[in-house]
Amino acid sequence: MQNFTPADLFELDNYSHTALFAECHNGWEALSHIVSYLAASDLGKIEVEIPAGVYMENPHLISIGQGTRLEPGCYIIGPCIIGSHCTVRHSAYIRGNVIAGNSCVIGHATEIKHAILLDNVHAAHFAYIGDSILGNGVSLGAGVKCANLKLDRSVVCLSHGSKRYETGLYKLGAIIGDTSQIGCNAVLNPGTLFGKGVICYPCVNIGGVIPPYQKIRHSSKMVAVHAYQNPCKPKE
Repeated sequence: MQNFTPADLFELDNYSHTALFAECHNGWEALSHIVSYLAASDLGKIEVEIPAGVYMENPHLISIGQGTRLEPGCYIIGPCIIGSHCTVRHSAYIRGNVIAGNSCVIGHATEIKHAILLDNVHAAHFAYIGDSILGNGVSLGAGVKCANLKLDRSVVCLSHGSKRYETGLYKLGAIIGDTSQIGCNAVLNPGTLFGKGVICYPCVNIGGVIPPYQKIRHSSKMVAVHAYQNPCKPKE
């Protein structure tokens, strides 16, 4: 995979916020446009009833589309845009500078900040999505972490074979192409990029660039080493 343009990663024709990707040579560059895009947007349009127990900070900077369901206990900080027919579940934490398309699920104990979700994204359970872009139809299993900061706090680079691509970003999580599926408890290291249609098995720790339509799994298998005498066996 040599090209990382938005068109290589995402189908944008029906996305409401295509302007985020205008003039982007690489998909991750759209993250740098979030703040200015939200600042130029007409925010504060909330088209649903807000149940008791939903906490919104800076509601004048929050827009929520028709048919979206907010469960009591979710916490939303503006500026952000949440599209139509989404679900924001109990204990979800939206920390601001988030743009979500239509029919997305931001689930229980999922934390998201400075991120772009296209349409039909599911992050339903215990996920962390920091400084990331999730394409159409992407699904994150329970406990998936999109790590966004290197331990040495240096600029995040993308690695592909012997090549390194400078992003200029100190915080960059995962860029995940359309319809990719990430299994439970996978950790995506800073600067991970998946092409379209990647399937990542559970409990994988991964980074770098994965070409489209690949399956990613551990190379080792769990095996029983030997039988042993159970020291906790009750005495007869």
